[in-house]
Amino acid sequence: MATLTLIEAVTLAMEHELARDKDVVLLGEDVGLNGGVFRATDGLQEKFGVDRVIDTPLAEAMIAGLSVGMAGQGMKPVAEMQFMGFVFPAFNQIATAAARMRNRTRGRLSMPLVFRMPYGGGIHAPEHHSESTEALFAHLPGLRVVIPSNPSRAYGLLLAAIRDPDPVIFLEPKRIYRIEKHEIEDDGEAYPLDTCFIDREGDDITLVSWGAMMHETLKAADKLSEDGISAEVIDVATISPLDSATILDSVEKTGRCVVIQEAPRAGGIASEIAAEIAEKGLLSLLAPVCRVAGYDTIMPYARMEGQYMPSVERITDEVQKVMQFK
Repeated sequence: MATLTLIEAVTLAMEHELARDKDVVLLGEDVGLNGGVFRATDGLQEKFGVDRVIDTPLAEAMIAGLSVGMAGQGMKPVAEMQFMGFVFPAFNQIATAAARMRNRTRGRLSMPLVFRMPYGGGIHAPEHHSESTEALFAHLPGLRVVIPSNPSRAYGLLLAAIRDPDPVIFLEPKRIYRIEKHEIEDDGEAYPLDTCFIDREGDDITLVSWGAMMHETLKAADKLSEDGISAEVIDVATISPLDSATILDSVEKTGRCVVIQEAPRAGGIASEIAAEIAEKGLLSLLAPVCRVAGYDTIMPYARMEGQYMPSVERITDEVQKVMQFK
């Protein structure tokens, strides 16, 4: 049993799978000799060799294309995009090859590959390093999109992602890479994909979020409890395919829902969740489903990040408005 941060849990999961399965390989910019820009692959090349932990040129399209080729030949590549904002040169390979290959070949080829990407704001980086564009990937059939919110889930979900026979976009909220530690046993036990986690049970309102925003959401639930409001808190974890059933069951119990996302408000996963509730859970609602989100602008630089990202106060203020409906 080790006490690990989220980034250390990611490292442990990759190390476990490299040792367990000879077909697993890691590749990306600076993942080998330097151990990655966030140290996610630190020490793995030394332990498993340059054929298993591969440094690539600064060429995201090449990384994605190479991963598709490897996966089509039975390997299990785990490719790192150094920042989510750098993925766009690789988007063509991900969208038109990785996501479609099983359908294109009528099941003759699968794509057991993972694209790891540090994403989101909060570290005072330039805008290309701070984006939350998870909805772009969630919109593509054929991809799973998984986002851990704490070290334990990072370990268990990454194990499941690497073992999955289809392509997984694994988004790592870099703001929370090192803000908390969990005791994790390296037992190789994967967490289930495609399912939400209920982090806190409550009766008055359902709060739904994922990734780094779970930390603000849980703090908001603590603050709301001081005012006598019992919030049920759901970590979506896999945003595509979406586990609507768990969310709908919660809303049936509470009658109210607020969805929190860091990404811009328009066209986001929060909108999809609100639509699902409107279509399938309307008769359970006592109030409109509301969203707390980033703004429809590019993530601002440095000091203005805090004004852009949803805060505990913005979440609790929205909940108080929703609770006014009787």
